[in-house]
Amino acid sequence: MKKILLFGAGKSASVLIDFLINESIENNWEVMVADANAELIEQKTKNRPRSKNTLLDINDNASRKMLIQEADIVISMMPPALHILIAHDCIEFGKSLLTASYADDTIKSLNEKAKEKGLIFLCEMGLDPGIDHMSAMKLLDEIKSKGGKITSFKSHCGGLVAPESDDNPWHYKISWNPRNVVLAGKAGAIYKENGQIIEETYKDLFSKDRSVTLSNENNEIFSFYPNRNSLPYIDLYQLDEADTFVRTTLRHRDFMNGWNRFVQFNLTDESVNYDSVGKSLKDFFHQFFNVEENAENTHPIFLNQLEFLGFNDDKTMIDKGFCSPADVLQLALEKKLVLAKEDKDMIVMLHEIEYSLNGKTQSVNSSLVVKGEDQIHTAMAKTVGLPLGIAAKLILNNTIKTTGVQIPVTKEIYEPVLSELIKYGIEFKETFA
Repeated sequence: MKKILLFGAGKSASVLIDFLINESIENNWEVMVADANAELIEQKTKNRPRSKNTLLDINDNASRKMLIQEADIVISMMPPALHILIAHDCIEFGKSLLTASYADDTIKSLNEKAKEKGLIFLCEMGLDPGIDHMSAMKLLDEIKSKGGKITSFKSHCGGLVAPESDDNPWHYKISWNPRNVVLAGKAGAIYKENGQIIEETYKDLFSKDRSVTLSNENNEIFSFYPNRNSLPYIDLYQLDEADTFVRTTLRHRDFMNGWNRFVQFNLTDESVNYDSVGKSLKDFFHQFFNVEENAENTHPIFLNQLEFLGFNDDKTMIDKGFCSPADVLQLALEKKLVLAKEDKDMIVMLHEIEYSLNGKTQSVNSSLVVKGEDQIHTAMAKTVGLPLGIAAKLILNNTIKTTGVQIPVTKEIYEPVLSELIKYGIEFKETFA
């Protein structure tokens, strides 16, 4: 009996666990789910057939190694910094590994060892990165096969709140790791625009008014900020000829404006310099924002956003000892921007591609909108988890045979995964002009 080992049962793992268990029942496999939180594992697996719950401290080397030895394939949903612990064990015991995280230098350094052992370390196999790579490469390969030359590539993606659940001035609710929300954009951004390499600092990202329109029944407009470093993907996508290449994150315009103020006032600072003992959210926000003195310069929408997050909340106590402003801001988000039980989140992805073909300039927009079902079965969990689960199945049944450290930009990977994602309502709508 083949065994799939999953490390992590957090927010984004619910749909993945459901998928793996259903496939294991059909294929006579076993799913082992390991996490430090027993209640969380039981909530996700519901002790269904073919599932095995394992309480684990990921830093317990002996226990971690024992689980990996027993597995046929490993999926890590742990924080990115912990993947390398698992990856080294996978090399030692000859197990393939999948993650939804960026392939960093530490993982890439294992490429030759993985190849020598006939293993695949498939990274960036979630939503963004993941579905964005696969859907983009499918389009790009199709255009190139007709003789088209790509001149501009823009890829946008955002985890948002569905309109029917949008009831706060931030137009946002937490559907994934809240720490990632707080720290998003910290590295700044590098991208290519009109033939020029553009670099933006963290404090630049949220301050610019940039928007894109989704071609749907409502022609919704979203703001965006550039992601990290887009440049390495130019080679991976084989788009050296493109004058513009940028990957971005989508948000509501009010969110961007409000978050820009938080960044400018250092509320996302990770320095441990704030004494939170006996302090409430009101104390925290009043320390950073003296609204009374600056009322005439404070936008009413931002006042509403501050109020919503706890500007006058003297009941929610912080009590984290000495911590960082980012820690307190994360607490506020977790308390105030939580998805309610029946709330729905929404994933929006849009590729804008311009190309020349037969002497004419043409374009295609490819868009995806996915809504969650509820607080647990979110669109984020669906779009992050399903690509991982489908890829694990394809590796186990030997459909995907490539080895080494990979991301899903090859037809061998993206074609069967995208085909199966359609069965779960994850399908792009393309508009040509």
